[in-house]
Amino acid sequence: MSAPPAVIWEREVKRLLRYRDLVPVLEKAMGTFSRRDSAELIQPVRATLPLQKHDGFLGLMPAYMEKDGVLCAKLVSFYKRKEGSTLPGVKSTVVLLDPERGHARAVMDGDIITEMRTAAVSAISAKLLMPPEAKVLAILGAGAQALSHYNVFTELFSFKEVRVWNHRRAGAERFCRSVGGPAFACGSAEDAVRGADVIVTVTRCTEPVLFGEWVKPGAHVAAVGACRPNWRELDDTLMKEAVVYADSREGAMVESGDIIQSGAEVFAELGDVINGIKPALRQKTTVFKSLGLAVQDAVSAKLVIDKWNAQASQA
Repeated sequence: MSAPPAVIWEREVKRLLRYRDLVPVLEKAMGTFSRRDSAELIQPVRATLPLQKHDGFLGLMPAYMEKDGVLCAKLVSFYKRKEGSTLPGVKSTVVLLDPERGHARAVMDGDIITEMRTAAVSAISAKLLMPPEAKVLAILGAGAQALSHYNVFTELFSFKEVRVWNHRRAGAERFCRSVGGPAFACGSAEDAVRGADVIVTVTRCTEPVLFGEWVKPGAHVAAVGACRPNWRELDDTLMKEAVVYADSREGAMVESGDIIQSGAEVFAELGDVINGIKPALRQKTTVFKSLGLAVQDAVSAKLVIDKWNAQASQA
């Protein structure tokens, strides 16, 4: 008989997962993914099931890291919510399995994992691609992903100014009051991004909200929203003028409306830069299109279960 799986709720995941541990393992995982070595990692493109009644999708994201003995799957539901909706835009659960026997070793809340690993990968993109001595960060959106991005970007980098915009000004103002520090709310997306060195888009928008004419030459954009082929955050001008990087070239060509609809080319995967295969063109305007990879969830979940087991053995 297999032991029952550990069940790790949101509060515990938040307590156990730290950016200082997460960033280096994610950087390594992105490099592993881009090497396409099936002896190291097997990860198909995310499969999605439409939830038409609820205007959403269910995504299945499995990954198997043979050398590390990690078998993981994330179930993630994501929805096209109207601005001001109190319903969650994303909900997820991560399952770690025993690769030899197939039973579940752990079931854990996936929301914190999704929020933190997504923000950490955006921060890795900024570390590689943003202009030297970047001082101004702009965040479009004021939800959970905005908060996780604010936390990791202010932990890893020294921004003098953080500008926040949201469709509802009150949401941006609440966000800025909650985080304090150098953050302040802007009245328009244009006001937020004009002159910014780094721009993070974490919105529910399905039409462009960031326009190339506003973006400072040499700025870096981490585009996190618009994860469906008919959803957009960035306009054609920005997509065609910038050098575009992605977490997965294959995934971007299937899922990213910003890339598909603009006809932009993906210059490189972030893992290609980490592996030294492609250059980080800091002197140019760059866009990193983030869609999320199962291997990111897998290594994040392994961090959580390893710490959980270590603490349990000391109890």
